[in-house]
Amino acid sequence: MAKLFIPKNYQPHLDLKQTEHAIKVVKDHFQTSLSAELRLRRVTAPLFVMKGTGINDDLNGTERPVAFPVKEFGDAQAEVVHSLAKWKRLMLADYGIECGYGLYTDMNAIRPDEELSNIHSLYVDQWDWERHISKDEYKIEFLKHIVTKIYEVMKRTEFIVYERYPQIKPILPENITFIHSEELLAKYPNLSSKEREDKAAEEFGAVFLIGIGAKMSSGEKHDGRAPDYDDWSTETSAGQKGLNGDILVWNPILERSFELSSMGIRVSPEVLDKQLEIEGCPERKELYFHKRLLEGSLPLSIGGGIGQSRLCMFFLRKAHIGEIQASIWPEDMLKECADNKIILV
Repeated sequence: MAKLFIPKNYQPHLDLKQTEHAIKVVKDHFQTSLSAELRLRRVTAPLFVMKGTGINDDLNGTERPVAFPVKEFGDAQAEVVHSLAKWKRLMLADYGIECGYGLYTDMNAIRPDEELSNIHSLYVDQWDWERHISKDEYKIEFLKHIVTKIYEVMKRTEFIVYERYPQIKPILPENITFIHSEELLAKYPNLSSKEREDKAAEEFGAVFLIGIGAKMSSGEKHDGRAPDYDDWSTETSAGQKGLNGDILVWNPILERSFELSSMGIRVSPEVLDKQLEIEGCPERKELYFHKRLLEGSLPLSIGGGIGQSRLCMFFLRKAHIGEIQASIWPEDMLKECADNKIILV
């Protein structure tokens, strides 16, 4: 069976009809508030891009995209996006969005290599966002400033849910805690990366884990990141690498840390060149996206993705992402979920 966690005595707070209504409440409020807080314009996004342009998100570099031939292009291959991490930066330039403003979009993807579980589906839906920044904002302090703004939107959304459904009590702490992956490594040297995340989320309730992608003092990475969107190699004034990270919260239903967002300041031309060398893929400099970035035609930016189903799952206290989104699941998972009051849509 795919990985499945069954909470003890699980009892959904909302039935199926209430859940569908609540999903709309969460999504409507969150995206409107996020747009206002970060000054983001909504744009329409592609479901697929052409292979070989460098526009698709490479994630950890091992996941296979869904690809198909396009008859009108002589059977050239198109790929379903993994995310829009690089596409958004192109749009900042092409739409002429000025500094201090940005864009967001509904991103829908298919990731066939996902290991199905309570929190992973073949179908991915998130708000992808990107904001044009200045040279002075290319620093860890500005990253923290934006994270704090996003966290405030999350807290407001949690309160809206509580007002509509008072049986769902707010649990997010007043403030989000910033912690670096090196600090977690020093604190829990004998634990795995995911176990360290669990410890931090349980202790603080909500954390922004900084520095994901570069090798730590142990010689290992906390987790993988592609070399061509987030800046994970720049050293801050504190001597720690990374201008990126993840928003993690403690999920009391699943009894573990729960990632709601991955984000970061995007690579400058100089940092892109360095990170491609570190990862041993300098040939990417010849791709369309990379050429535009290296020639200086793309603005400096900050951006990320916020999981739509993940957010709804957390705020509605659901045990499985399949209670929020329609996807496909193994028969044994469907049966065990049904036997334990976890009704997958």
